[in-house]
Amino acid sequence: MANLDPKARAYVEMFNQMPAIHKMEPNAVREMFASVPPVEVELAPLAKIEDRKVSVGQDDQIKIRVYTPEGEGPFPVFVYYHGGGWVIGDLETSDASCRMLANRTNRIVVSVDYRLAPEYKFPIPVEDSYTALKWVSEHANEFNGNASNLVVGGDSAGGNLAAVVSQLSKDQNGPNILGQVLVYPVTALTYDTKSYFDFQEGYGLDRDLMIWFGNHYINSEEDSRNKYVSPLSSEDLSNLPSALIITAENDVLRDEGNKYGQSLRDAGVNVEMHCEEGLVHGYFTNMAVFPERIEKSINRIEEFLNKLNQTVLNKG
Repeated sequence: MANLDPKARAYVEMFNQMPAIHKMEPNAVREMFASVPPVEVELAPLAKIEDRKVSVGQDDQIKIRVYTPEGEGPFPVFVYYHGGGWVIGDLETSDASCRMLANRTNRIVVSVDYRLAPEYKFPIPVEDSYTALKWVSEHANEFNGNASNLVVGGDSAGGNLAAVVSQLSKDQNGPNILGQVLVYPVTALTYDTKSYFDFQEGYGLDRDLMIWFGNHYINSEEDSRNKYVSPLSSEDLSNLPSALIITAENDVLRDEGNKYGQSLRDAGVNVEMHCEEGLVHGYFTNMAVFPERIEKSINRIEEFLNKLNQTVLNKG
C-alpha cells in the first residue's frame, strides 16, 4: 500500500470487508450505515445546540443544526455542508466535527441537511444549500450570529457544495462570503486525474464508487460539465472568497482539490492548500478513528479563520 497512517491502514482494511457499495441501491446503502451502532466519542462542549427548519421549494423544508459556542457573541458564522456523495449522509454524519469546529473556532456553525440524490438530483441539493446560506445570512441575528463575518465549508460532496454556493453567491450578488473551507472537495466529475488511478481501489472511496455517486447525482452527461456540479469547469474563478483547501494524501479526490486551489490562485484568489499525509478520504468526520488528525485539520481551519477575522477588524 501507499504511505498510510497506521489508523488509516486499519480503517481501509475494515472498509474493504464491507459489501461493494457501488453495486447496491442507495436506500440499501443508507440502511446499512444506519444499522451500524454509533461509536461513543467525547464531544466538544458547547453553550447550545438547536435544530431548526428552513423552507425550500414550494412546500418542503430541510433541517439545519445550529451549534453555538460558549461566550457572549454575536459570533461569526460558519455554514457547513456534510459529505456523502450527495447520496448518503445527514446532520449526524458531521455532528462531532461540527461541535469541535464551533468550540475551537469560536464561530456559530450551521450544519445543513440538504435533500439527497437520486430522489433529489442536481440542481436540488445546490438550491437547498444556497437557500440555507441565504436564510442564515438573513436570520443570523436570531441565533446571535454576525452575518457580516460569514464563511462556508464542507467535506467531500459538502466541499463541492461549499465551492458551488461561493460561485453562485458571486453570480447572483448573494450573501457576502469571506472564506470557503473545502475538505477533500469534489471539484469535477471526470474521474481521470493521477490520484484517481493511484488510489482507484482499496482506499475507501474507490473510483467506481465515486462514479456511482456522480451518476446518481446528475441527470445527464451535460450536467457533469455544469460549473455548479463541477466548479473546476468555471471559466471565471476571480473575485471568489479566500479558500482553505485540505486534501488527503491517499484519496482519489486529492489532485482535483489541488487543481481547484491552483486555479483559484491563478484567478487572483487568496488560497491556502494542505495535504494531510498518510490519510484517506473520510477521515475528517470519523472522530472515533482519527480524533488527533481531525484536531490537526481544525487547527489549520482555526488559523485560516483567524486571518479572515483580522481582515474584518481591519476593514472595520
